[in-house]
Parts: sequence; C-alpha cells; structure tokens
Amino acid sequence: MSLAIEQPVTNADRTFFRLRKDIVEGLIPAGSKLSETELSTKYAVSRAVIREAINRLMSCHLVERRANVGARVVALTPEGLVELYQVRESLEGMAARLAAKNMTDQEIEDLQALLANHFDKVKTGESYYQEAGDVDFHYRIILGSKNQHLIAVLVDGLYHLVRMYRVQLGMAGPRVTTAYDEHKHIVQAIANRDEELAEILMRRHILYSKNNIENKLTSHPNK
Repeated sequence: MSLAIEQPVTNADRTFFRLRKDIVEGLIPAGSKLSETELSTKYAVSRAVIREAINRLMSCHLVERRANVGARVVALTPEGLVELYQVRESLEGMAARLAAKNMTDQEIEDLQALLANHFDKVKTGESYYQEAGDVDFHYRIILGSKNQHLIAVLVDGLYHLVRMYRVQLGMAGPRVTTAYDEHKHIVQAIANRDEELAEILMRRHILYSKNNIENKLTSHPNK
C-alpha cells in the first residue's frame, strides 16, 4: 500500500516535525508555555523558524495562543477528550464504512499483515505503541476511505492531537489486548465488505478507547 510519507523539505519543516513529535510524545509537556527564545536555542534555529512551526502546530490543534499568555501546548483534559472523541467516533466510523467499500484487496491484505506484525508487541500486554504514518492502523483505514475531505479533516486536522492522547494516556495496561482484538474484528468486517458492521465496530472501539483514557485522566488529573 502506497501511503503519503511526510518528507521535510526545508529547515522549517524539520523543526515543525521535531516539535510536533516532542509534543505528541510528551517531551514538551501538555499545558506548558512555549518560549520562542528557549526553543530557538534548543532546536538551533532562528526565532522566525520557531514562530512558523508554532503557527503550523496551531493549525493541527496541538498549540493554542491566548492574549496576554502567548503560545501554550494544549492541555489534556476530560472535556477536551470527550469533544475530540465524539468527532473521531463519527468520522472514523464513516472512514471504516467507506474503507469496507473502497479498499483494494491488496490494501486489505496489507492491513491484515500489519495486525499480524502487531501481535508480537501486544501479546505481553505491556504496550500498543504505534508509530505515526504508514504503520498506524487507524491511519491506513482513514486513507482507505478514499474520501479526500475526510482524510483532510482527520489526518491534517485531528490526527496528531488524537495521537497525543493515545501515546501519553491510552496505549498501556489491560486495554492493550482488548484494543488489538477490536482491531482484528474491524479488519475482518472490512475484508468481508460489511460496511455497516465495520462502522459499528469502529465507533464502539473508539468509544471504549475514550472511556479508557477518560478514566486515566480523571484518576490522574495532573498527568
């Protein structure tokens, strides 16, 4: 399956990708203030490059800018999670429905192979970390929908904010093996070209994931 792989073209691109990765993975903490001066020193680039990266991070909802406060990394909150996952449940449910209709047989085989590769990582029940991009289960199904507007909203708009919640809160502990099993059932529905079931299973899967992360947020509100 041929997927869109991001390639940094300019120094600004490289800085944006590094900053985005560090925010998603929690190396730059959620809710923290972003100082252009400090970041330009840390990443060895000009303040103008940092300013451009921050503006791009705002467009993918990882950074917010407030009057008299400046730019901050978004906080991970129960309220923010619920709103994000309501949208995600609806749109990724639609993506799964369309993927069952529009994915090629080869793309479905590749998706099944991806899950088989994940099995070795999840059978210990310790972690289900997925790299961004072409090895990410949800990313493949979104692209498999073949609906460019849907892809733009989910990949360009919400994808990395979803990953921020998933990476920092959602992919460890007992949820790991059940999430993997849910992925298997979704892929089976897509392989069977059962559009309605694929949508139902994806929506249910995202609802369960939301509940799991919400429990962690409410029990560790300062995480």
